[in-house]
Amino acid sequence: MLLGVAFTFLGLTAVRPLATLLGASTATLHLTSTYLRFILVMAPFFICNNLVLAFIRNDNNPQLAMKAMLFSSLFNIIFDYIFVFPLKMGMAGAALATVLSPVLSLLILSSHRKKANRRLVFKFTKLRIKTITRSAQLGLSSFLTEMSTGISILVFNQVLLSLSGDIAVAAYGILANILLVALALFTGVAQGVQPLISQATANKEMQKVFYYLHYGFKVSFTLALLLYLIVLIFKIPIVAIFNSENNSALAKLALNGLPLYFLALFGACFNIILSIFFAAVGKAKQSFIIALLRGYLLILPFVILLGKTFDLTGVWLSLPLSEGLTLVIAIFLFIQLKKSYQLNGN
Repeated sequence: MLLGVAFTFLGLTAVRPLATLLGASTATLHLTSTYLRFILVMAPFFICNNLVLAFIRNDNNPQLAMKAMLFSSLFNIIFDYIFVFPLKMGMAGAALATVLSPVLSLLILSSHRKKANRRLVFKFTKLRIKTITRSAQLGLSSFLTEMSTGISILVFNQVLLSLSGDIAVAAYGILANILLVALALFTGVAQGVQPLISQATANKEMQKVFYYLHYGFKVSFTLALLLYLIVLIFKIPIVAIFNSENNSALAKLALNGLPLYFLALFGACFNIILSIFFAAVGKAKQSFIIALLRGYLLILPFVILLGKTFDLTGVWLSLPLSEGLTLVIAIFLFIQLKKSYQLNGN
């Protein structure tokens, strides 16, 4: 809540300078500021929703967490349309639908208190520095992963703006939006196996730990393969959905970028699983390394250097290359961990 209030304060006092800092141009500053103000003011609800979802999923109620996510997402989609078009609220309407979705999710999640065998209860407790420090260490990789999306989008936008202007930024927007759906699926698989891996680790059932991990790998890779085939086969209608004005230059850039940019799926599907796996077994260092590499240390210099060297083709290939190199290092870390378990007789 304290973190959320800090963002709310920014939304009330400094939204236009923040929008400018994040790359909003003169033409888009008003719309960006409007949307950003809604998001920041309602930040406590976004943060609390993510927190409560994780706890309820781990409290043997993943079905309720799934219902909350599904209904809040559907609410966002449906009311985006209602607020923007029939009610003619424009960008404010789109923002309002987005910020109300975590409120609906929290209302649905509140029914968890009726679950008979729940372990979650509200009570006063002393702050323990050791617990806070350990939690922060294990959560740092997830924080970096979430932050990396916004930072990479910012850097991509700046590089593309310098190379080909607003059209290239719009083309990247199409690719980034589709990729976010794919990454959400991989994250969903990872969060699905996380409680199982954590529980098996606590019970020292290492055979189960690796079984759940391999299961997550299989599901994620299958999703990656299906998504890549869908993107290749249906790339023209997919781009057309985002290109209502039938801008030929925008369509050409997006169609050229799709097959290259989405090669990243085959690295990301494993990297996301491994990052959450390491956190689930209490290996914060390894999880942190994976998050830092794929979100910052590799992708940011790659997009700048490859963009300058190979123009747009370099930009599209920067993400697959960073995910691929991260995967090589992640596999090395995993092999080292498995060897340590074998030496300890697990």
